[in-house]
Amino acid sequence: MNQNKHNHIYLAIISLALLTFIGILNETSMNVTYPKLSRQFAVSLDTIQWITTGYLLMVTVTMGTTAYLLRQFKAKHLQLAAVLAFTFGDLLCAMALNFPMLLVGRLIQAMATGLSTPILFHLIFTEIPRARLGAMTGFAGMVISFAPALGPTYGGWISEVTSWQLIFWLLLPFVLVSLVLGQCFIRNTPLGNTKRFSYGSLISLAVALFSFVYAFSTIGQAGIGWPLAAWLVVAVVSLAVFIYVNNHGESQLFDLRVFRVKPLRLSTLTYFSLQFINIGISLVIPLYAQYVLGASSTIAGLVLLPGSVCGAFIAPFAGRLADNQGFAKPVTFGGVLLMIGAACFAFLQAQLTPFLIMAFFLVLRIGFNFAFGNTISNATVLVDARNSADVNSIFNMVQQFAGSLGTVFLAAVLAVFQNNGTGSLASRTYDGGRVDYIFLTALAVVVLCAIIINYRLQKQGKSMVK
Repeated sequence: MNQNKHNHIYLAIISLALLTFIGILNETSMNVTYPKLSRQFAVSLDTIQWITTGYLLMVTVTMGTTAYLLRQFKAKHLQLAAVLAFTFGDLLCAMALNFPMLLVGRLIQAMATGLSTPILFHLIFTEIPRARLGAMTGFAGMVISFAPALGPTYGGWISEVTSWQLIFWLLLPFVLVSLVLGQCFIRNTPLGNTKRFSYGSLISLAVALFSFVYAFSTIGQAGIGWPLAAWLVVAVVSLAVFIYVNNHGESQLFDLRVFRVKPLRLSTLTYFSLQFINIGISLVIPLYAQYVLGASSTIAGLVLLPGSVCGAFIAPFAGRLADNQGFAKPVTFGGVLLMIGAACFAFLQAQLTPFLIMAFFLVLRIGFNFAFGNTISNATVLVDARNSADVNSIFNMVQQFAGSLGTVFLAAVLAVFQNNGTGSLASRTYDGGRVDYIFLTALAVVVLCAIIINYRLQKQGKSMVK
């Protein structure tokens, strides 16, 4: 690789990393504004959370198209479409007069993030040499993990010193920078598609994902009852339809045969759970800090900042460690720290203060960043190169779906206790927070078990299912 081409690739990656960072920052920047938005628009917490859940869900659905789009169109043109979508949605949010207008703007913005994130990984997987893959995916992991935790700090400070609408206005100059860099330096040749796009697969997948998320959102109002069961049935049936249409139709949204590799299935579970914990706890902590500890929106956001900054800078180091010593060590170490951090919230809840929340979140986020980027890097080397776009699309979808499901489920648990519990609002939120923290700790244990089994199988060379 000559120096000129080398520079162009890195500038292209930076353009997409910036757009992805802005999109994910925007994704969680509104979390700390929930109480204010709930009062302004006269809607409950489990309704307000759809500005995050809906965002993540739309990102997930959009990512389902990228395996096809990246083969069909130049990444440069897709980046332009992403910038235009984000700009239009951002302006709609900034000028929102009611909750539906704000929600529509968020959904349009989400389409941009759904395009930019897979394009970022596509350039890394196809343009970066294998010897540098860990470091570059560590850089991408830094962007993806830093932004959602920084979002509440950014959103909390802006909404406290001025209006929440400024959260959106301040992002526009950075989008312009991404546009200029991307259109100047993104250069790739799409491989093309021999078959038409599978609309049936996309529609059935979108219905399945929405139904899963909406099913858990009903818990906030109806608890565990027939609405939850009914929507879960719709979700399962739609998922079955997607699998059949995708595998037997004229074309495929992506190649599901990659899941014949057992370590890839374990890596998918790990990746899903890591992001569920990451996004979920980044929602719970600011709400808990405000409702239970009486913290301001600025403090509620700031408690996430040290962990997000430290974790972000650790991600590239963790990637280089994987390049030199293999994926097993950093990912396993990350799983251990993640479990310890989550357990601290669950078992020391009564002693929680803003400082302790900050410390525990720091441990959790360091663990997350050791494992997150390296998990997708490892997944790409488990399949043939021709399936890298499929793995890229699937894993990016998985992590966004995990975020949407984590947000809606954990917010629904809080809402159940707030709406139906006894005592003060602070005590009801405390009880809901306890359930959330225990659940996240149990999921962290599952993550560590999946990691240990995964790398044991890879070491033994048992990569195919029976």
